[in-house]
Amino acid sequence: MIIVTGATGKLGRRTVERLLERVPADRVGVSVRDPRKALDLADRGVRVRQGSFDDPASLVHAFEGAEQVLLVSLDRVGEECVTGHRNAIDAAVKAGVGRILYTSQMGAAHDSRFQACRDHALTEDLLHATGLPWTALRNGFYAASALHFLEPARHTGDIALPADGPVAWTGHDDLAEATAVILAEEGRFEGPTPPLTGGAALDFGAVAELASQATGRPFTRTVVSDDAFHEQFLAHGAPAPIADLMLSIFAAARNGEFTAVDPTLAELIGREPATFGALLERAWAD
Repeated sequence: MIIVTGATGKLGRRTVERLLERVPADRVGVSVRDPRKALDLADRGVRVRQGSFDDPASLVHAFEGAEQVLLVSLDRVGEECVTGHRNAIDAAVKAGVGRILYTSQMGAAHDSRFQACRDHALTEDLLHATGLPWTALRNGFYAASALHFLEPARHTGDIALPADGPVAWTGHDDLAEATAVILAEEGRFEGPTPPLTGGAALDFGAVAELASQATGRPFTRTVVSDDAFHEQFLAHGAPAPIADLMLSIFAAARNGEFTAVDPTLAELIGREPATFGALLERAWAD
């Protein structure tokens, strides 16, 4: 039995779909906050149980009988994030899970400039401390984040963002497929994987060129100060901690934390990962 948490989310859902192409449905289970959103999976033979990272007892039940559990990292930061992950890891131990897999991130480190990477590093410490077999999927930086930053430029033609550095932007679909392969081939990686990245690391100057190619319109790259970017986020109603988090992505990129490009993702999925240009074209076509 393989259990996937967050199976109605962007990465979890894609992973379950790819996993069902490789293993029988009766070997797949999901832990979701709202089982009603997974009724279609239940109809296909997937075991659906309610589980919340804020309710450890529910997770013990959701993880019952699992050989492997994939913990999809929470969309939280700081102590709230790590506490939720600790609850899930403790529940997996209590449920007698054979291996815990976790969606970490390239650049995970205690001294990262990006809060989320520090949270991932702390979670990896918790996994190591269990004494169980574990795998941390060091996912490339999600291309969806870059697309979010680009949304204003889609209309203005000006990519006005803080100074950055090259980032190995990587698509959810490719990462989900690789995760399914790793789950289906239990024990393929012990501890952290190599960076699971797309084939190139790009800064937003290079992204501007790709946007021009994709649309046939000129795009410029304007560097705004960190303070101005922070104020823009606050002006749009974002809480200060979220503004700080977004700004820290650029600080980490300038620090070279997301530049690694590695062939492991391509080897896992048997083809070259989608380029950022292709992901951009697909997103903007919609």
